Amino acid sequence: MRIALLGYGKMGKVIERIALERGHEIVLRKTSGSTFEGLSNADAAIDFSIPDAAVKNITECLNNNIPVVSGTTGWLENYHNVAQLCEEKNGAFIYGSNFSLGVNVFFELNAHLAKIMGRLQQYKVSIEEIHHTQKLDAPSGTAITLAKDIIANTSYSSWALGNAKEDEIFIDAKRIDSVPGTHTVQYDSAIDSIEVKHTAHSREGFALGAVIAAEWLLGKKGIYSMKDVLEL
Repeated sequence: MRIALLGYGKMGKVIERIALERGHEIVLRKTSGSTFEGLSNADAAIDFSIPDAAVKNITECLNNNIPVVSGTTGWLENYHNVAQLCEEKNGAFIYGSNFSLGVNVFFELNAHLAKIMGRLQQYKVSIEEIHHTQKLDAPSGTAITLAKDIIANTSYSSWALGNAKEDEIFIDAKRIDSVPGTHTVQYDSAIDSIEVKHTAHSREGFALGAVIAAEWLLGKKGIYSMKDVLEL
């Protein structure tokens, strides 16, 4: 498979290495200072760029009938427009707040736990996420996904970064050098605490999941998620 890398920072380079190890070819390494030349030669594209560039990258792919996988977070206010374009162009698109295979299992555990804890009003839930200092958005897309799945299964109405109201989930976003990503969901009561946690040891889990998603998307049409890829 010929892959276009849209974003060639640290994640892009790890994706490149894993893609090459899996027998794929890189036909474009797009940076902020380069063009989309070579995109038309790609069988699929993987976008790990920055929030300001993601919509343009994904749009360019859909307009050129290139299946695209995006792991960039912080642009979801434009998700509806991207999804609409994908449908109009009969394209193929996967967005994931986190492509790690382990994190997607963690998402399922979080949702199941929320169904149980939603009946136990004595517990108050909170989320902590820790990332490297180069991460531009806060809270992380992963933390937002965790919060949304909790909201869908409990009486919480929204989440808040900082001071949270009674019906809001408190998210604590921390930035520490060289931390790939740690997410903790904690339920606290006066009697005890219940905690589930995922710790990434490197960027390789995110990169591998993105390449697997691109492999899966090839030849398909429509809008999908990692739930579809992993049959969760």
